[in-house]
Amino acid sequence: MTITFLSQNHDFPHPSQAGPDGLLAIGGDLSPRRLLAAYATGIFPWYGPGSPILWWSPDPRLVLYPQSIHISRRLRRVLKSGKFEITADLDFEQVILSCARVSRKGSYGTWLVPEMIEAYTRLHQLGYAHCFEVWHRGKLSGAIYGVALGGIFFGESMFYRVSDASKVALVHLCDFLEQNGFLLMDCQQTTGHMLRFGAVEISRAEFLKEIKKADGRGPGPGKWNISN
Repeated sequence: MTITFLSQNHDFPHPSQAGPDGLLAIGGDLSPRRLLAAYATGIFPWYGPGSPILWWSPDPRLVLYPQSIHISRRLRRVLKSGKFEITADLDFEQVILSCARVSRKGSYGTWLVPEMIEAYTRLHQLGYAHCFEVWHRGKLSGAIYGVALGGIFFGESMFYRVSDASKVALVHLCDFLEQNGFLLMDCQQTTGHMLRFGAVEISRAEFLKEIKKADGRGPGPGKWNISN
């Protein structure tokens, strides 16, 4: 296994060179150019406080095809209840800060260090990073955010303060993705939570083929607008 130390240019080694755990490269920066180059080749950054930037390309890769999302009967009742208001790209900064600060069961610390928050906020300003927000009684109660490139939505993080809020955000996101020509949502790593929504594992090689197939699909950079 060889781990590449990135130089000043924005080239990455081929994802097939990643180690058994998916670690591919170390270092570099979080500039928009480098981040977009990473996502375009199935690579994403993930690291914690005090660590250098680590770049990953896991095998297998968990993906969710929007048209195949599994919605339980209980969640369908929640969706029909009118309990939540749904928006998109209304307050990205508050969403990413909440993803960093809201604790999760079984999770220790956060990978959303300040430079990551700044980098993805910049991608949002450039029209590549997006979020779906869920509001309850006028307060942000849950959300999901990620990066859209071609016809792939690379999911990054979600949170909730009110039960079911992040699930509702995911369902509305998948509906938007399906309606706007997206091929799939990348879930990065396998979790029981996403498996229950119908996500499936595919090989890294198949994932890279899907990225190529999705080139030119989707609405392109820019703010997302939805009608509730």
